[in-house]
Amino acid sequence: MDSDRAYWVNLLDKIAAPILKNMSKGELRKKMIIAYSPTWDHRASDVAYMEAFGRLLIGIGPFLALPDDVSSATAREETNIRKRMKEQTLASLKHAADPLSPDYLYWGSPTSKQPLVDAAFIAQAFLIAPEALWEPLSAETKMKYIREFTTIRQITPPNNNWVLFAATIESFLLYIGKPFDAARIDQAIAKIQSWYVGDGWYKDGEKFHFDHYNGFVIHPMLIDVMRVNLAKGRLSQADFDLAYKRMRRYASFQERYISPEGTFLVVGRSSTYRVGLFQPLAKLALENALPEGVSLAQVRSALTAVFRRVFVSSTFDRDGWLTLGLVGANQANLADSYSNTGSMYLTSAAFLPLGLPANHAFWADPDADWTQKKAWTGQVFPKDYAVDY
Repeated sequence: MDSDRAYWVNLLDKIAAPILKNMSKGELRKKMIIAYSPTWDHRASDVAYMEAFGRLLIGIGPFLALPDDVSSATAREETNIRKRMKEQTLASLKHAADPLSPDYLYWGSPTSKQPLVDAAFIAQAFLIAPEALWEPLSAETKMKYIREFTTIRQITPPNNNWVLFAATIESFLLYIGKPFDAARIDQAIAKIQSWYVGDGWYKDGEKFHFDHYNGFVIHPMLIDVMRVNLAKGRLSQADFDLAYKRMRRYASFQERYISPEGTFLVVGRSSTYRVGLFQPLAKLALENALPEGVSLAQVRSALTAVFRRVFVSSTFDRDGWLTLGLVGANQANLADSYSNTGSMYLTSAAFLPLGLPANHAFWADPDADWTQKKAWTGQVFPKDYAVDY
């Protein structure tokens, strides 16, 4: 409904504003207020800026790619927000890769590996919304990104979900027709496939982790990598389809995570990334490919309920930055040793459906109860069984 969409747009704008407003002027390093986890492992503090910007790009790209709409007062208001955000994002992208800019990002070294993660989020955002984020860049700025993405091969990923970060960067280079390292792609795909344990779940390395990394990274990033390689003739349709089916199965669990009250299962690492865990569900909504029996309206209604529980006023500090935690300002203990204020912005990944126009069924259909709301109010709801793919 219009009210839900307006809420999502304004919330995303609120989340993005401190980053884009400052970085577009080359003042992110000057103005960003960074909190570090109480157990901070003292990796290079500069990673915070790339984490904030790279992770934000994942969620805002599809929204920025929408055409202008001036058909109503509400549409004009949204268009004005989008125009401003797009201008700020493109200016920020220029600063991010310019060694002469005060907001030139820290792109890492063989011994400082975190930037591989967030460079990959930038590359993933370019793949998700190239028309909004990549194509408008100048030839000079594009060459700077190509240089950074090539140089970052000096970082060897550990044997876990990080292999997908290397593969995403190389797949972007493949996408734009530049030299790429095929081994970093092929080895990552093979490893993730070998880590599949069944019923839509992958291990994160050699051991299974019961956390939300299948949502934060593994499913969505694997699909984006495989989609490029399929289009370039480097992957079979059967392999892609199987991975996509598995993501749909995993997303069916995600829809069932959401309680009648709009809360969800909080477990495992990186809980402070908040609603970013719902990236597979949000991605499938954007692509009109939700699991069977899960409607667009029930996903919108469920996620809106979650957003309203998570993004209370105290989840932002007085300057508008996201706090360390899940809800409010008193849960910094949840922040992992690798987490800082910038890390929190992976939460933007749940906003992918804003890439659907306002007249799409995701927004236009009436509110609908989601599975757990049906279950706990005595309504008919679908049973659930394990799958064998």
